[in-house]
Amino acid sequence: MAENTAFSSSGQDIISRPVELDEGELQLTQNLTKAQLAEFYDIDRIVDEILSNHFKRVALQFPDELLHDSVPIYRMLKRRIEDKTELYVLADTSYGSCCADEVAAQHVDADAIVHFGHACMSKTYRIPVLYVFGKKKIDVQDCAHKLVESLRSSCSSSDIGPSSIILRHDVAYTHAAANVLQTLQETLTVDNISVSYNQIPHRLDPSPSTSTSHSPLEESSDSRPILYVGPPSLGLTNLLMTHHQTPVYSYDPSTRQVGLESTRTNKLLMRRYVAVQKARDADVFGILVGTLGVSSYLPLITHLRQLLKKARKKSYTISVGKLNPAKLANFMEVECFVLVACPENSMIEAKEFLQPIVTPYELQIALQPEPTWTGEYVLDFDKILSDSIRHTDGTESATISDATNDTESQEDIDPDQPTFSLMTGKYRHAKRYGDAEETPTPAQIDEDHTPTSVILRNHDNAVATLKDSAAGEFLQARSFRGLETRTGLDAPSILEQGRSGIPKNYADDH
Repeated sequence: MAENTAFSSSGQDIISRPVELDEGELQLTQNLTKAQLAEFYDIDRIVDEILSNHFKRVALQFPDELLHDSVPIYRMLKRRIEDKTELYVLADTSYGSCCADEVAAQHVDADAIVHFGHACMSKTYRIPVLYVFGKKKIDVQDCAHKLVESLRSSCSSSDIGPSSIILRHDVAYTHAAANVLQTLQETLTVDNISVSYNQIPHRLDPSPSTSTSHSPLEESSDSRPILYVGPPSLGLTNLLMTHHQTPVYSYDPSTRQVGLESTRTNKLLMRRYVAVQKARDADVFGILVGTLGVSSYLPLITHLRQLLKKARKKSYTISVGKLNPAKLANFMEVECFVLVACPENSMIEAKEFLQPIVTPYELQIALQPEPTWTGEYVLDFDKILSDSIRHTDGTESATISDATNDTESQEDIDPDQPTFSLMTGKYRHAKRYGDAEETPTPAQIDEDHTPTSVILRNHDNAVATLKDSAAGEFLQARSFRGLETRTGLDAPSILEQGRSGIPKNYADDH
């Protein structure tokens, strides 16, 4: 008999399972001395921040690719801080590693988080976050020279070139941003082109969920050309999506290659437009909670529920942690998922998933009475909420009016009128859940003391489908609904002595 079977395992394979990491990330600090490692991770700055703010408990958050540096960093900080502050290492994050894991930090009652590695710079609202981006190598002169040459070659064909450009970069090159900015300004002086740059902060304090301030990494309606420094990443993809009408020139410091990235923006938008069309055909939605630390995520979830309710759609709020196809496959009654996550984790190519996954902004477009889209793309929570408030007050611009849900027009639509589906090429009748008036929540009970949004069991101990229960309707339509209880039909079994010991080596008592 084999030592390990599907029903009996020592768990050794799980403990010894290797984690696949990026070789480039591992080589960054592999041969550094203690002094160089301390400089790479700004140990002096972190110690000063902790001591000056009198933090008593600090959580050190590391992504998988930097876990090999967690022990030496912990020892260096502990040696400098001594017993004034307790340090805790956070490894397995609840959601995306680019976000500050406030949930895990609250488990140890931390006063602050020190986030190491790549970060999406999403605003938090519970505890302050100190960012340590690291210092990846970059040739400043080569970077500025190639970006300027690429910009000049593109502008030579046009009569009027840009008077100003914007510099953006990956957070790992924040330490060299000032030098790159200065070199670009000196080179572009002869062309009468100014360079605009917003510095990325090394610390973010908690902000209220109603804050409308934008960080340097968030989208903008500026149409000036963008020079981006960094490798291909989700951050660059989001930049292309939110600046679809702006030329974006990128420079990869690792390969020293430069190119015009905005040429592939149309393909990215077309793929997302397909997801929007799939969402238009859905009647049952699942709101996936993909973050518990990004500011305004709770008001946004409430906003999505209200949108779906006005559209007479059924919605379920689901928190499953890190997404994978197996988890979402358990919710077979859900026809489309809406992911509420940070900008870098919002757009998911759902090729492996059974159902499409859209962003909150894409859901707003899908719920329009007429499928119109100007091409504008928004990933920031606060901007979506502020645009919705302006639309409600009647003060929005024409662009926002095209990109948000027109509630008044939606109420005038005949509920029995069929809609044409671009995915199937046929007309379909949408299901209508709930009433136009306010309906009670799952925890509320109506005047007859009868729950209206749950599934109960009747006197025969069978599942009963109640009003507006999409899950109950899906269960009733299935051929297999679970094992039957057969109460009173089978005789009780005779109790017998079971086996003892551990599952790997049972001992029968006979």
